[in-house]
Amino acid sequence: MQRVGFRLRSSLAFRVILSTVLLSLSVVWLTGSALNNQLSKGVKQVNLDSAIIEARSTFFNAQYRLALAQGEPESVIRSVINDVITSATSIGTTGNARQIAFQKTPGQPDTKFDYEIKSEFLKEDSIPERLKIKVRKSSELKWTYSYFAYPGNSSTPVIILGDKVKVPNAGQYEMYLLISLANQNTTLELIRSSLLLTGFALLLLIGLITWLVVRQVVRPVREAARIATEFTSGDFHQRMDVHTRDEISTLGNAFNEMAESLQKQIARLENLSRVQQRFVSDVSHELRTPLTTLRMASEIIHGARETFDPNVSRSAELLVAQLDRFERLLEDLLEVSRFDAEVAVLEGVDFDIVTLAKRCIEDLALVASENSTSMILLVPDETIMLNADIRRVERILRNLLTNAIDHAEGKPIEVTIVYTENDVAVGVRDYGIGIEPHLLSRVFDRFWRADPSRARVRGGTGLGLSIALEDARLHNGELEAWGRPLYGAHFVLTLPRKEGSSIEARLITLKPTI
Repeated sequence: MQRVGFRLRSSLAFRVILSTVLLSLSVVWLTGSALNNQLSKGVKQVNLDSAIIEARSTFFNAQYRLALAQGEPESVIRSVINDVITSATSIGTTGNARQIAFQKTPGQPDTKFDYEIKSEFLKEDSIPERLKIKVRKSSELKWTYSYFAYPGNSSTPVIILGDKVKVPNAGQYEMYLLISLANQNTTLELIRSSLLLTGFALLLLIGLITWLVVRQVVRPVREAARIATEFTSGDFHQRMDVHTRDEISTLGNAFNEMAESLQKQIARLENLSRVQQRFVSDVSHELRTPLTTLRMASEIIHGARETFDPNVSRSAELLVAQLDRFERLLEDLLEVSRFDAEVAVLEGVDFDIVTLAKRCIEDLALVASENSTSMILLVPDETIMLNADIRRVERILRNLLTNAIDHAEGKPIEVTIVYTENDVAVGVRDYGIGIEPHLLSRVFDRFWRADPSRARVRGGTGLGLSIALEDARLHNGELEAWGRPLYGAHFVLTLPRKEGSSIEARLITLKPTI
């Protein structure tokens, strides 16, 4: 049953063929039932008409011959009756076995002679009483359907016909003719079997024809699906074979044109991406040489700033600060180019993330103090080891802490570490200005800022969170964000404790109680 359900979901041809066969089965069943009813009625009516004709002929012959025997001796009359009985029980035109009963009508005067006779298999109750009553009350032939048990056979359907006959010098008698309908039932069974066999054969032919027709339609669709799968794996040279001019060929031509267009667009985008990556990488490298020279000159000027005019001394400090920011921007751009080129690699080592978090907090403590905020580490008093790229994990933590300091507005920052046997999670929660919920999907975009007009005490590159997300996913981890205006923001980093594994659960609730 499960296999049939899977085929129904996965195969269009199977669904079409099954639907067609089921609908055809309904139509064939209704048509066959109607045809069987009509044929059955026709066969029964033909047998009934034939039986009535034979019975009338038998009864008329008996009445006629008995009328001719009027005035004859008793032996002659008995001979006529026996001859009529013998003739009536012979095989008639219906080809069915027949039994006969010749009995005196109740209420007739007693006579010297008794001519009652019946076939040896007939019993007293073989003739239904209701038929006898009808025959006695009517001057016409009467009939009814019944069942009769022949020796060695089960109960067989029969038709019993009766009429009144006048016997000379003996009064009124009743004559009943019992005709077997076994041949009729055999014919009906043959008709039903033929209809059933024909319907089954018709269903097979319909299923075969449907399969052949659907195959012509589904084959190009399957071919298109196969080629589309090849596209997803990077092979853009596959095309559909088109040999006709029908609707399927129109689909094939349109698919091939789409594939050609996609191949050109992808090639163009790949080339543009390579050019962009090369440009970023080349510019970043080329800027390092003059930046190194500027760095050396700025350090000399910065070291002698005490001897300068106050305005010049301040300019020397600004120069060093902006060169630091410029250098960080170049480093971020180089890292972004590595992610884009998919050449970023992990250098996994075993380390204690609690120790790493404490070191990051200590390094940024001065910056937090300058922003009138503090950082609180909420962590179990134990070692939490994991195997990962410590440089990239430290960069993630520093980016999250720096971002929280910039937006905390002097309120404390909570750093929480939770772990299991397989995963570890670090949550950084601030209670500052927060962020609009509809902007959460953009916080990891490159060079994006929630408020470009906001004055920045520490100008970032706009790439920190984007690089942090790439670093987390490089570890098969995840970095998520939550925020509300005036309620702060919450960033949660979840990593597997073993390099190459995947995270199994989210250990820190992303939406803490407000």
